[in-house]
Amino acid sequence: MTHTFYLKSPSSDSGSLILFSCYFKNEKKKFVYSTGETILSKYWNKESKGPNARAKFPGANSLRMQLNRYSEAFMKAEERHKLTKEDFTSNSLKSFFQKEFKKVESGSKDFFGIYDEFVTEKKMNQDWSAATITRYENIKRMLKNFEKDKKYKLSFASINNKFHSKFTDYCMGDLKHINNTYARNLGLVKTFLFWSLDKKYTYNDEFKKFKKKERVITNQVVLDKEELGKLMSHKFKLKSLERTRDIFVFAAVTGMRFGELKFISKQNIIGTTFHLKEEKGSEKEMRTIPLGKVALHILEKYDYHLPMIANQKHNVYIKDVFEEAGFTHQVQKITTRGKEVLREGMSFHKRVSSHTARRTFITMMKREGKSDKLISKITGHKDMKTLNSYYQVDSDEKKEAVDAVFDISF
Repeated sequence: MTHTFYLKSPSSDSGSLILFSCYFKNEKKKFVYSTGETILSKYWNKESKGPNARAKFPGANSLRMQLNRYSEAFMKAEERHKLTKEDFTSNSLKSFFQKEFKKVESGSKDFFGIYDEFVTEKKMNQDWSAATITRYENIKRMLKNFEKDKKYKLSFASINNKFHSKFTDYCMGDLKHINNTYARNLGLVKTFLFWSLDKKYTYNDEFKKFKKKERVITNQVVLDKEELGKLMSHKFKLKSLERTRDIFVFAAVTGMRFGELKFISKQNIIGTTFHLKEEKGSEKEMRTIPLGKVALHILEKYDYHLPMIANQKHNVYIKDVFEEAGFTHQVQKITTRGKEVLREGMSFHKRVSSHTARRTFITMMKREGKSDKLISKITGHKDMKTLNSYYQVDSDEKKEAVDAVFDISF
């Protein structure tokens, strides 16, 4: 394929913009791209489609070098597509030029316009759960705030080591994110950038080198059998707290995610087993979850229609539930930011969330010696490392283990 340069305004006395042009036969489309360079028409050779070879004017050498860069970039892009056996299109050439010459597309195709396209595609393909959609909406807000607060214009060309350093400082310095939060957010940003790279919106792959902070298993609170019994037997003054307690306990004795509880109905319970088809993927196999006497008691109480509320509201109410039930003793929250270990004393009830129930189920099963394979068949975990991150070992359990091993007579 051939290419050429021509003047946008050849009759202008004040200088004309130089345009790059080629023709995509398959698309029946003429491709035109502004080089951003200008030249007086008297220095332009119409036959050779370039600056006069003998013309001497300010910046002549620099202009010739820049036009050569466009020619070389064009041939490079064409060759790359031949090697990868991908269609060489006007859009792919434009994306390549944008990256090569550090330009940012305008309108709906700027960085955030493409981010919106990414989110829209995932929604339309139903690749994400509602929770994942919310996460990516939050990431967009965070990136917008980062751009404003750090005065760092975001474009695909500006995603480099400088961005990584500034973004890390912003997240962990300004926003006080701990390692795990930062690692998750950077991972979400990189997912978008991988998608953009695959779509040929960018050829800049410097983000592949970005290293996330090592994730640290944060100490969490869980309940034991006695505490679960205490919570279950407490008489609440408000029905709303009683219902919230019942939802929490049901999740704690079944190991189900909060978002899965809405699928409970009489129709998918056979005997004392709940048959769950996960919403996260049609390709996933059916899970069978045994229902013990506590779970069945709660289901019968509500005629097999659990009184579900929004997860966010549940996480507010569940703290009130535990406070009223007397779980107000002090515990230590330990987190990590960079290399700094942060310790904070707080009341037990303030650390409880809907996820505490699932964590309690896994921990209680592990303490009773149940195998990871058995537990994962109930909880739906595929990754044993993730499963074991839920397991919380307390001081009493550690003491019992040491006493059992080193019970030496003397």
